[in-house]
Amino acid sequence: MPEPRVIQIEVHGQRYPIRTTLDQSYVLELALYVDRKIGLAAEASPSSDTLGLAILTALNVADELFRARDQRVSESDSLSARAVALEEMVDQALTLAGHSSD
Repeated sequence: MPEPRVIQIEVHGQRYPIRTTLDQSYVLELALYVDRKIGLAAEASPSSDTLGLAILTALNVADELFRARDQRVSESDSLSARAVALEEMVDQALTLAGHSSD
């Protein structure tokens, strides 16, 4: 595992040193994403302080995460249901093929 290093990021006009083993470009991409999200929260709630904006941003990102997770589970359930239906169709076809060769 690589040695941790400090990467400077900027979010909402504040610079933060981040100690990480993650790739620098990835960390900067994350910081840019959070900066955009906190900017949107600031537009929606201009009177909020920095902590309030951070909490609104965290809630919005958590909502995105939960929705993506739920969608992935739903898609997985759909694929499982399709696989079961296909298996039943193959079983029926094999059964019919077995009867027609008699």
